[in-house]
Amino acid sequence: MANFIKKLVENDKKEIKHLSKVADKVLAFEDEMAQLSDEDFPVRTEEFKSRFENGETLDKLLPEAFALVREGAKRVLGLFPYKVQVMGGVVLHHGDIAEMKTGEGKTLTATMPVYLNALSGKGVHVVTVNDYLATRDADEMGELYRFLGLSVGLNLNGKSPAEKREAYNCDITYSTNNELGFDYLRDNMVVYKKNMVQRPLNFAIVDEVDSILIDEARTPLIISGQAEKSNILYNRADFFVKGLKEEQDYTIDITSKTISLTDEGITKAERTFRTPNLYDVDNAALTHHIDQALRANYIMIKDIDYVVDDGKVKIVDQFTGRIMEGRRYSDGLHQAIEAKEGVEIENESKTMATITFQNYFRMYQKLSGMTGTAKTEEEEFREIYNMNVIVIPTNRPIVRDDRQDLLYPSLKSKFHAVVEDIKERHGKGQPILVGTVAVETSELLSRLLAAQKIPHEVLNAKNHFKEAEIIIGAGQKGAVTIATNMAGRGTDIKLGPGVKELGGLCVIGTERHESRRIDNQLRGRSGRQGDPGVTQFYLSLEDDLMRRFGSERIQAVWSRLGQDGDEDIVIQNRFFTKQIESAQKRVEGNNYDTRKNVLEYDEVMREQRETIYSQRLQVISETKTLEPIIRGMITRTVKRMVETHTVAVGEQKNWNLEGLLEAAEAAITKPAELKLDDLKGKTVKQLEELLEDHAYKIYEGKRQQFTSPDQMLEFEKVVILRVVDRKWTDHIDDMDQLRQSVGLRAYAQTNPLTEYQTEGFNRFNEMIAAVDYDVTRIVMKAEIRQNLKREPVKNTHGN
Repeated sequence: MANFIKKLVENDKKEIKHLSKVADKVLAFEDEMAQLSDEDFPVRTEEFKSRFENGETLDKLLPEAFALVREGAKRVLGLFPYKVQVMGGVVLHHGDIAEMKTGEGKTLTATMPVYLNALSGKGVHVVTVNDYLATRDADEMGELYRFLGLSVGLNLNGKSPAEKREAYNCDITYSTNNELGFDYLRDNMVVYKKNMVQRPLNFAIVDEVDSILIDEARTPLIISGQAEKSNILYNRADFFVKGLKEEQDYTIDITSKTISLTDEGITKAERTFRTPNLYDVDNAALTHHIDQALRANYIMIKDIDYVVDDGKVKIVDQFTGRIMEGRRYSDGLHQAIEAKEGVEIENESKTMATITFQNYFRMYQKLSGMTGTAKTEEEEFREIYNMNVIVIPTNRPIVRDDRQDLLYPSLKSKFHAVVEDIKERHGKGQPILVGTVAVETSELLSRLLAAQKIPHEVLNAKNHFKEAEIIIGAGQKGAVTIATNMAGRGTDIKLGPGVKELGGLCVIGTERHESRRIDNQLRGRSGRQGDPGVTQFYLSLEDDLMRRFGSERIQAVWSRLGQDGDEDIVIQNRFFTKQIESAQKRVEGNNYDTRKNVLEYDEVMREQRETIYSQRLQVISETKTLEPIIRGMITRTVKRMVETHTVAVGEQKNWNLEGLLEAAEAAITKPAELKLDDLKGKTVKQLEELLEDHAYKIYEGKRQQFTSPDQMLEFEKVVILRVVDRKWTDHIDDMDQLRQSVGLRAYAQTNPLTEYQTEGFNRFNEMIAAVDYDVTRIVMKAEIRQNLKREPVKNTHGN
């Protein structure tokens, strides 16, 4: 193990040495670029583009292009990238992750590889976590790019398709990860190619890459449509579970956050819903509603997992503390929470299109990212995205004082100590940022500070629109800011006058997050660019992380020290910190397994999705004829038809030729056009040829009924798109339900993923067969209409 760690360290040193050499080449052009007039910059850009088109690689252009951006940034933004920022830019250009500490200027670092890769003309996407950061960076950095002669677009939710298309056609496009993914899905639901907005995915730089590609990777993007279902059962199930008692009627496993009815609870349910057996097959919907009502009432916690705002239940992102606008829990859980909170229950939705962030971002030709905290997840980045994490040295040494955790016996004693610490530091004028894991904690702390008459600002999911304003003031003398995990992620806390002399920004963590990265992000808010600062975490035995993992051992040590019942005792010990980090590593491992599991299941859908989307694109892009595609569908339909009716073992006399004739009349021919005698005495091959010839004649007859080839083409597009879209959305929903059900097969000693892959493959083949059959039948049987119009999938929304 020691040798392995030594090897890693040596590799990192070697990489930094290489990056330093490349950066020196960039710096060597400094004087040359300084001689240019402002008018020369777009001219040099055109020159670079021309050299690229004539075969020069981007790697060869890098030193000059990076140097041009540095000089441009100095003139336009008043900022001159340091050598370490140039090194970070090289990492991004190579398709890896640059880990750069807070305040090291990641936004400016990205300008160099963004510019270089935009020279290819294929488009560069800069991806941020929210609309505010996308807008801010597009405005501020956009000035630099335009000065250099490139176009900049901003893609936000709410823009029209035409505005989105314009943004995507720019050299550089700023967007959020959600909007990019949803645009991809929507593009593959349009019925006219001209309505697509994205170009082929070329190069993306993902800001806060760990947040987007790790934290959000557990939740796939889903476009849904309405599925009409009754809401009465949600209310009945909710009323029932609200009358149950813990331990007596139901049990909760805190570690896994699962809940189930006891035998007594099952008996009560059977009595309430008047059924002899709750787990009878006919009661599947009822048991599902009861399960979700239990989860909603006793596991999902208001102001931690969700908030109720303006009569709607809104999900709170556990990693950032932000409200996830438009997202809804799936599988009826959201409706169960709505019933619990007594707000209007919205209709359940049906999945129309879905993709995971992992699979979306892996479609880019090149992908890179930057963050202050990625090294703890390096294995996952390498395994899932084929990206290495390179830690870039800071421009100035970090002098921040990261203190050992303080451990208290109870929440009450912990918060008392936090308030006392804040009171003392505030009295001296030192600015304080207090990090909380949940909305509920931030509001509790706010009440405690108000009682002590300490002025403060609260930044949580309920008022994140004031985020930038609050963060700008957080480093001023005397400022006290309480923030959930987002803590102004992506925005710097700059120290006000006189603050350095007071010790810089003090960061206080009120508990450890289940991910070490989130704790490191909070610490990183202090001590930017060599500033002084201090960080301190306050913990208690009653914290969620301590209760769920490893608290018994800590409790035992606490008891041995004879400190039970003493509220004023505090421990600052490396043993406890190690125990907590060990618990965090276990949770991170569980979360990685969850994300990997999501990806493994989505891999099945990825192959199917790419098959459908590519064929669908072929259909909407066709400008001449779809005859080869229609003929292929007819041939496959006939083949399956004959196969189905000639599988009987033995002689031909056992074949079901009557059934074959009926099937042919249902999908291809008119009654009496073919007779049973026509089919008798023929081989399988001859039967296929007979029916195919017959079908092709009918198809040719249909083609003759149209006044122009364009009308025939439009008719065929309408038919194929209607059938494919209906079958595909049904299939996605079907696969959703299959995934829920295969989990139960683990009890039968089978691997759920293998079952899902096998059955998913079979169902996809059945869907393709159904598409072939329906298209064949409609083309063969439809009365020809000249004015058919393509219909997009209706009533959809993104989650």
